[in-house]
Amino acid sequence: MRWTIVGFSALGLTIAYLDRAALSVAMPYMSEEFHISSAVQGVMLSAFFWTYALFQIPSGRLLDRFGPRIIYPIAVGWWSVWTALTALAQGVGSVIVFRLGLGIGEAPVQPANVKVVSRWFPRKERAFASGLFDMGQQIGTTLSIPVVTALALLGGWRLAFVVIGVAGLLWIVGWAAVYRDPERHPRVSEAELAHIRSDQGESAGTDPDGADPDGAEVPWRVLLGDSQVWALTTGYVFRSLAGAFFLTWYPSYLLDDRGFSKADFGMVGWIPSLIAIGSTVVGGIVSDRMLASGSSPNLARKLPIVSGLGLSACIGFAPFIESNLVLMIVLTVSSAAHSFAGAAILSLPAEVAPSSSCVGAVAGFQNFGSQVGSLISPIAIGLFLASSNGSYVGPLLGAAASCLLSAAIYLFWVRIKPVTLLDDVSAKAAGHQEGTTS
Repeated sequence: MRWTIVGFSALGLTIAYLDRAALSVAMPYMSEEFHISSAVQGVMLSAFFWTYALFQIPSGRLLDRFGPRIIYPIAVGWWSVWTALTALAQGVGSVIVFRLGLGIGEAPVQPANVKVVSRWFPRKERAFASGLFDMGQQIGTTLSIPVVTALALLGGWRLAFVVIGVAGLLWIVGWAAVYRDPERHPRVSEAELAHIRSDQGESAGTDPDGADPDGAEVPWRVLLGDSQVWALTTGYVFRSLAGAFFLTWYPSYLLDDRGFSKADFGMVGWIPSLIAIGSTVVGGIVSDRMLASGSSPNLARKLPIVSGLGLSACIGFAPFIESNLVLMIVLTVSSAAHSFAGAAILSLPAEVAPSSSCVGAVAGFQNFGSQVGSLISPIAIGLFLASSNGSYVGPLLGAAASCLLSAAIYLFWVRIKPVTLLDDVSAKAAGHQEGTTS
């Protein structure tokens, strides 16, 4: 049953990335209708990440308190409505408003998936399970290109937002029928439950919705004061500075700078994200196999992360390649390597969280870092294009540098171990209460 659950998580993330990537694919059509400059396009592509980043940390806390069975479908319903409303846009301002609404709804999606994996999988399977649900972002990005292109050619770009908005509402029905906490799920056998709880330690024992009301709630001030939370957050900032290119300016780069026709782009533009689907899973398998074979958690998680991000820096060669065929190979390698690191990164909140009651919060901090990078990247690229006559040399070299910086952070700063011992957290919390009482 745990594989069915993570499959639904992957499907939820697929729809989320289909929604958020739709704008970048539709942008060439919208820019013709609304006459939008490169700088303004950058702001439009970034708007989603403003609220998405802002609501990451509160989303993590809500997931820890109420569980993914309740919070996840509420979030999907919210973002699906705002996606469909984009079809009513009459200009730049309305598009930005709808994207802000979308960002609020999608904020819980990654913390929710991390929380689901921490509840449903033992430590030795978490990287692989994280790779499975993280496939959703590559699948959604991959589908966005042919789906949005086909719908835009069929009935205009507005039709695309309506169709993918409806897809999210349909997902809610399946999630409500399938998801329960492992201890309360009628289709989980005693053997599977024992396997799930085999090396989870403190993570056992939740309510039927997967929340942890009796767990030791770690204060935000404790998490904010720990260097490892900042390491996860900062590492993700630089990783997403590079990854955001494929979610935002990638279509415009191929269409405007490399001379791809819209039909050609619809046929081959999805290849990097398609290959990345498999590399995400492979990264998770490699990490878990290393852990199972006796490698330390530090090595088993870091090796896929550092090697993947290091190889992903090959995107810096793209502006100096004349052949579009070679270009697509390099972009595909960069995207695949970037995704190879993803599964191990997504397993880290469950590795460093002092208890299951704050896995969602730690994941929220980590994903907040991701969205800071994703927010900055499209604006910076748009401004650079506007000031450099449309040259992509700077943005692509910057993406390469971001990959290398992120790899260095995970290699030298991150330590795969609990943030603090539960006893330390309890002592600090007790001391805080005593001080307040005094």
